[in-house]
Amino acid sequence: MQKAKRIIIATLSGVLFGFVCFGLASSGSGELPCPAAFQIIASRTLIGFAIGISCLSLGHWSIHGLVMGMIFSIPLAISGLMAPENPEFSKSGMLIWTIVLGMVYGLLIEVITSLLFKAKIQK
Repeated sequence: MQKAKRIIIATLSGVLFGFVCFGLASSGSGELPCPAAFQIIASRTLIGFAIGISCLSLGHWSIHGLVMGMIFSIPLAISGLMAPENPEFSKSGMLIWTIVLGMVYGLLIEVITSLLFKAKIQK
């Protein structure tokens, strides 16, 4: 039962941060295409789901969130390299910021899941 609670909370937190990330991405000058919006939300939801099902022992829950956020942000970051040139961000800057923000979202998902709802990683 505790494992299901962790999966649900982490996944819903991922959805929440997916919409936060979508809001940040769409605040630029151009309109965000619908497939890109879906990809952003799905990517952050995947981070939450992966954190929820993971039983990796990385020492501390914060390291777990950072590592999972980094790993599961790489596909979104690489797909950002295929986007058209943007005067606000270079492609390499977009790649780095996508991974860094993925790590931040992973950490925040772990804070919500492990600290607020006390659904710790079960080994």
